[in-house]
Amino acid sequence: MHSWAVMKGSLQIFIEGLAVGIVALSLLPCAEGVIKYKPGDHVMLYVNKVGPYHNPQETYHYYTLPVCRPKEIRHKSLSLGEVLDGDRMAESMYDIRFRENADRKTLCQLTLSETEVEQLHEAIEELYYFEFVLDEIPIWGFVGYMEESGFLPHSHKVGLWTHLDFNIEYNGNSVIFANVSVKDVKPVPLEGGGGVGSMSGALGGLTVTHTYSVRWFESPIPHERRAERLRDYSFFPKTLEIHWLSIINSLVLVVLLLGFVIIILMRVLKNDFARYNMEEDGSCDDLDQSDNGWKIIHTDVFRFPPYKSLLCAVLGVGAQFLTLATGIIIMALFGMFNVHRHGAINSAAIVLYALTSCVSGYCSCRFYTQIQGQRWVWNIILTSSLFSAPLFLTWSVVNSVHWCSGSTQALPASTVLLLLAVWALVGFPLTVIGGIVGKNGAGNFQAPCRTRNIPRQIPAQPWYKHTAVHMTIGGFLPFSAISVELYYIFATVWGRESYTLYGILLCVFAILLSVGACISVALTYFLLSGEDYRWWWRSVLSTGSTGLFIFAYSVFYYSNRSNMSGAVQSVEFFGYSLLTALVFSLMLGTVSFCASLTFIRYIYRNIKMD
Repeated sequence: MHSWAVMKGSLQIFIEGLAVGIVALSLLPCAEGVIKYKPGDHVMLYVNKVGPYHNPQETYHYYTLPVCRPKEIRHKSLSLGEVLDGDRMAESMYDIRFRENADRKTLCQLTLSETEVEQLHEAIEELYYFEFVLDEIPIWGFVGYMEESGFLPHSHKVGLWTHLDFNIEYNGNSVIFANVSVKDVKPVPLEGGGGVGSMSGALGGLTVTHTYSVRWFESPIPHERRAERLRDYSFFPKTLEIHWLSIINSLVLVVLLLGFVIIILMRVLKNDFARYNMEEDGSCDDLDQSDNGWKIIHTDVFRFPPYKSLLCAVLGVGAQFLTLATGIIIMALFGMFNVHRHGAINSAAIVLYALTSCVSGYCSCRFYTQIQGQRWVWNIILTSSLFSAPLFLTWSVVNSVHWCSGSTQALPASTVLLLLAVWALVGFPLTVIGGIVGKNGAGNFQAPCRTRNIPRQIPAQPWYKHTAVHMTIGGFLPFSAISVELYYIFATVWGRESYTLYGILLCVFAILLSVGACISVALTYFLLSGEDYRWWWRSVLSTGSTGLFIFAYSVFYYSNRSNMSGAVQSVEFFGYSLLTALVFSLMLGTVSFCASLTFIRYIYRNIKMD
């Protein structure tokens, strides 16, 4: 009756949490609706954000710059993905009419103070770009123009774009594509006074007249395929040609590793099986004193490790991230994300993380019960907070830095409360339910040999069998299998490239897991051959150390492969790079442990013992 009451209460929590999960899912960016226009209809252009070109995560609202703005600023309601992407769309003053061209229409005239001129000057120096949105189509352009030439004398010119040409493509009564051009426009210099172009001296400032033109072009592309037109647009760089070289390099590596494990290691095991099974007495307790190797520790190899609850929490969260990563890659493979909106993937990852929490609770508590763990409630709490606590701490620091700088990447209070509700009413209850199901369904731990009460003394090990050496080898080889592909991932997340080759990404992900499993089996065999039975944590750390190499690569990428700078971008980059390294460590540590456990059960099941 007590178990039924617990399950009934858990189901009630699950139903309440599922309702919040459905609400969160409803906030994900949905498929674009077709907006039908008639000739002369007003097409709303939203201004969104500006920021340094080389710092993608440092964005500010467009109206923080001294630009033309309406008397009353009206913001557009946003989805969860758009908020996570730093979008803060507001109505603009541009009057764009469907299929009606316009030539040099005046937007507004501004008198800029010296402070505002300096603000624009600094923004142009830092290569600020802007993002507008027209009919769900992002439009990018630079705020101004900067040119440096010559050595002696040195020329440094900074100019402001005061005129924009909008080029809009349509098909029938729908918008297909839009961009902005300054091809035939001269920038207005921001150095010195005097009337140059549309800038003239004013009392204590400068007067600037902003204008715009609109050109409509008929397109043969139907509305259903306009995403392809956007992907072909090259405002941001695209350099994905070397992917096949990366995949070939990884395939060669995994073939060599599989050959090493299957051919060399299995030949060694065959000799071991032949030698051990030739013993006339197959008893587990009376081995020949001259015998050595991995058979002699059969009474200790299944001795449960210290910190059982933490080990099981690592395995549970690692299994959750394996499920989560596979799900996201498959969803992306089927085109369920807008590749130009990182927030779409971020919001999906948040909801999927909450919904897959049952996996971590189930795997962790089930294995914890199998290895005779008693404090299963504490195990569930530890499992639930193992990643969420570092995530919340890192996010708090990053969000505080964004908030202090006025960046749009700082989440509003309503979004923070929504995310906390998703975790509290969906993620944590599902972890509890998964833990209860795993505890009740756990059987006995399957071990081919029984364990003695008194542990065997471990002989001194050579230096190449120490933990640090195994972690170096076990972490470097999986990292080398993804090192080339990792550049494109970083360039997409922290740069301006659009990653669309999700099929290759799925292959590389499978290769990464295969390499981790192979290396774990090989290192575990070497460990047991030295009569060291402390393989439990060693198997997790050996390939789990790949996360350390990934973080080291992130430092290299920041300093040598990117132009990112500033406190805001640096705090976000290194904070989330640490979390990324933790995720890879948990995933590969879980794969490594499962591979080692399967291997150990196999070899001890195939020798003669009573």
